[in-house]
Amino acid sequence: MIFPAVEPADSSLHEITAARRPAFGFVLAAALPAGSLRRAQHAGEGYHRNAYDYEAVKRLLLDPCRSSRATTGALCGIDPLAQRDHSSEVTPLGADSVLIVDGVFAFRPEINAYWDFRVWLRVDAELSVRRSAERDQDWAGAEADTLRRTRYPAAERVYLREVDPLPMMDVVIDNSVFARPRVVTP
Repeated sequence: MIFPAVEPADSSLHEITAARRPAFGFVLAAALPAGSLRRAQHAGEGYHRNAYDYEAVKRLLLDPCRSSRATTGALCGIDPLAQRDHSSEVTPLGADSVLIVDGVFAFRPEINAYWDFRVWLRVDAELSVRRSAERDQDWAGAEADTLRRTRYPAAERVYLREVDPLPMMDVVIDNSVFARPRVVTP
């Protein structure tokens, strides 16, 4: 199984994989499982440190997908909004499968060694805020714009300073025009 990871500035991989899944039946798309809503509610540095349960990411998704003996893996852990545990909902794994994982902070040291290929989706900060706030209206309501302008940029600054993920990338894609992504580095 191949393991690319995508660090979306605006989490637009959800839309990309949903659009492409019918054409590529062997693609398994997973988002990094969240910890809990309470952990993810922190602002800035707290959000960077606590948004994901990396031990669960490894146990439920990454380790099973790396094992030649595993036949299933969980593509989702705890839904941070509904606080529903999806970890028992498993998906069949095939030897020819490609697991694409997306999520902010995907290249933190806790899980960075798992990736065979690293993709950074580059989007202007203001465009990222607009896209994300629009997408998050259903659960965040009027707070969506505020969350996207405060919590996430502060957490991203901590991540960029501490992890410096861009030099690790195999490719950087400008995703400013959603219908026409463009490779900007080899």
